[in-house]
Amino acid sequence: MRFLLVEDNAKLATSIIERLTLDGHVVDHAAEISIAEDYIATADYDMILLDIMLPDGDGRDFLNEHRGRQDDTPVIVLTARSEVSDRVGVLDLGADDYITKPFDFSELEARCRAVMRRKSGGVTNAKRFGDLVFDSLAGTLTIGSETVSLRNKELRLLEIFFSAPDVILSKTKLVDRLFAYNEDVSENAIEVYVARLRRHIANSRVQIITVRGLGYRLSLT
Repeated sequence: MRFLLVEDNAKLATSIIERLTLDGHVVDHAAEISIAEDYIATADYDMILLDIMLPDGDGRDFLNEHRGRQDDTPVIVLTARSEVSDRVGVLDLGADDYITKPFDFSELEARCRAVMRRKSGGVTNAKRFGDLVFDSLAGTLTIGSETVSLRNKELRLLEIFFSAPDVILSKTKLVDRLFAYNEDVSENAIEVYVARLRRHIANSRVQIITVRGLGYRLSLT
């Protein structure tokens, strides 16, 4: 997944980025609301992790404006406030969940997974397409009775394809979803990861089809 982390505590932000990156996720970090707005204007995110007290404003105002634009990107609020009224307030503004500081990173990851399951209408982390069963949490791909372990970028690329089967995804779009702004990569990197995924699913009824001049599509044969 691609995360936008809006957090001005440098130490906490670094810890969150390191943990999520270790799991293969992409994280863009904004220490101020103005920077977060710039990111949102130029990229699509799977999840926003939002602090409340920021140097240039209140995260609740950011959240309210974000929902006012009819943007349904999931938002988890990171708050040091434990009062019930504060937690209810951010949920009423449109937050999908909240977590109280200090928190354990495993709880944050679990809440992210739960929010994404609710968004997709699922009850488990496993998704099926054709004869493929993909579990983004375990990092496994099952074809019939065979289970294949995936590397981080392969896993996240397959996660993107599974989120939009039969939809053409351009190389530019895939680069945006797989890599953060501070990573200097070319679209050729996508060709490498697509080739690896194709080898993994060669024995299935699912293919990653190249649509010349447009991109790639995950389709049943």
